[in-house]
Amino acid sequence: MNGEETTISGTIADGGQRLDKALAEASGLSRERIKALLGQGRVSLDGRAAGQASLKPAAGTAFAIRIPEAIPAEARAQHIPLNVAYEDEHLIVVDKPAGLVVHPAAGNLDGTLVNALLHHCHGQLSGIGGVARPGIVHRIDKDTSGLLVVAKSDAAHEGLARQFADHSLERAYLAATAGIPLPASGTVRGAIARSSSNRKKMALVEDGRGKHAVTHYRTVQTFGRDAALVECRLETGRTHQVRVHMASIGHPLLGDPTYGRTPPRLRPLFGRLQFQRQALHAAILGFVHPVTGTPLRFSSELPDDFKELLVELEHSS
Repeated sequence: MNGEETTISGTIADGGQRLDKALAEASGLSRERIKALLGQGRVSLDGRAAGQASLKPAAGTAFAIRIPEAIPAEARAQHIPLNVAYEDEHLIVVDKPAGLVVHPAAGNLDGTLVNALLHHCHGQLSGIGGVARPGIVHRIDKDTSGLLVVAKSDAAHEGLARQFADHSLERAYLAATAGIPLPASGTVRGAIARSSSNRKKMALVEDGRGKHAVTHYRTVQTFGRDAALVECRLETGRTHQVRVHMASIGHPLLGDPTYGRTPPRLRPLFGRLQFQRQALHAAILGFVHPVTGTPLRFSSELPDDFKELLVELEHSS
């Protein structure tokens, strides 16, 4: 076998559903990717090889998925429309829609922001991040919308990376939370690391084990007792930071399938809207241009699905 192999393991959370669906939910891989791995004999249940996607394992069944290295040597350029907030010879700021993966990875080898940028920039992206994810200095989750900056030159990449490392950038997110945070504004501090029980999740851990993380929040609007619109400003930028920190104080993001559940009173509303993602938007991004030294600041309007959610929350409050 060529390349490195990784293993995803865990237990089936909900019994009675198809194996490909259950494993997709547990692993973060697509169902088509799971089916291919089943066909290759790379999936086991309770230590025994499994090959049928239609199998319905019981809750608590242990699984292991062996994933071969599948990242292409070079991501390919694809014509995918982009909403560009700013661009010069050194960097580009993109307003990413929800649903767009940032860079190629197992299960998402094309159709990503990197593929779109390679086409838009004619291949002129900084190579520091590696051939599979050129120019990427930071990421936002697939189902989070909003602003991110990408380096087109190595000088920009190095300068932006320094600003991320010293936490000098301005980053503000808008989030819809379950319940009303009390106090209405505050700071959440807590180290974040990969969950030991579920590799799809991050978790708060004791200091020294994870990465230091700080989120400053303030309540912008409330919707009865059920929900709030909250601005979260990041002092650090860790994976799933806003989602983990807000869930840790009892106010997970609405629509978040990983860190929270929709409050019972709002379930009819979500069923009607078909809002199928965490309510999180990267609204403000500010930094010093790494080459020219010019301060830059960008803001992004809430996307239509998020606006519709807020209108419905207001009507129902």
